[in-house]
Amino acid sequence: MARYHIKMMLQQQDTTEIVAICEPSAQQLAASAELFDRVGLPVPAAGPDLETLLKEFQGELDAALIVTPHAFHLKQAMACLESGLDVLLEKPMVINAREARRLIKSTRTTGRLLVVAFPGSLSPQIRLAKEMLQRGDLGVIQGLNGVVWQNWKDITHNTWRQAPKLAGGGFLFDTGAHLLNTTCDLLGEDFAEVAAWLDNRGAPVDILGAVMARTKSGVYVTMHASGDSYPTCASEVLVIGSRGLIRTGIWGERLQVSLSESRGFVYKLRTVQVPASLGVWEQFLDVRAGKMENPCPPQVGLRMAKLWDAINASSLQGGKPVFVH
Repeated sequence: MARYHIKMMLQQQDTTEIVAICEPSAQQLAASAELFDRVGLPVPAAGPDLETLLKEFQGELDAALIVTPHAFHLKQAMACLESGLDVLLEKPMVINAREARRLIKSTRTTGRLLVVAFPGSLSPQIRLAKEMLQRGDLGVIQGLNGVVWQNWKDITHNTWRQAPKLAGGGFLFDTGAHLLNTTCDLLGEDFAEVAAWLDNRGAPVDILGAVMARTKSGVYVTMHASGDSYPTCASEVLVIGSRGLIRTGIWGERLQVSLSESRGFVYKLRTVQVPASLGVWEQFLDVRAGKMENPCPPQVGLRMAKLWDAINASSLQGGKPVFVH
């Protein structure tokens, strides 16, 4: 993922200079260095320790992109914020609500910007879908149904993503984190009650997940995550309202709308065109420049973390509904 982000950042050299890379793995650093060689740029300075690098380049940096295992996010993000940097933080923001509240406090104390790098929230498709829902284009929201599937169990075997202490969860908290976040973001409110079932399928972390939930305003939500599917990675999100429907994906990979413009059983999906985007780094720069509001602030990360805590609490009780506080 770090190399993917570097590729996208190197397409934006008019606005971005990569000054330093913090990478403890020599193999990973060499793979990243190749990307700079390909475009004829010198390889940035590098070091294995974040605190040392932040001190060495104090005054030369203004932003950081953090792409590390989930358990490291809180400490690393706080270190960068306290060093005066704005932060684009890979998903999921942190591993529980307690950590989310600590990170929000850090942003308030330092006055720095933190954007969670969820491509769904930062995509033009999800941003427009949120506007439509907030305007009431779909009438009263009746429910949301989301699903994601991937052959995740096989492709992450023997990696940190299946190490509970590093990952903080399994498929539903990794690829499925996009489903949780996009759901929270589209609905724009906290959950009141959650029932969930997680199945590890012999792995150290969850592979299958099913969630039923109710928001504080009474919107009913169902989510399903299948991390042991055939080789693919795909998603569907449907938001149903009293006057229409939105169809999208957890990464904002599409936006289709059906509105009740006439009587009768008419179901026509219209694809909504949005401006092209280079992805999360471009959106992060636009937020920093004041061109748009932060689409995924830490408050959205807290809402998702509270949902994840409730999912785990319910699953440990065999799916018993739990109330979210």
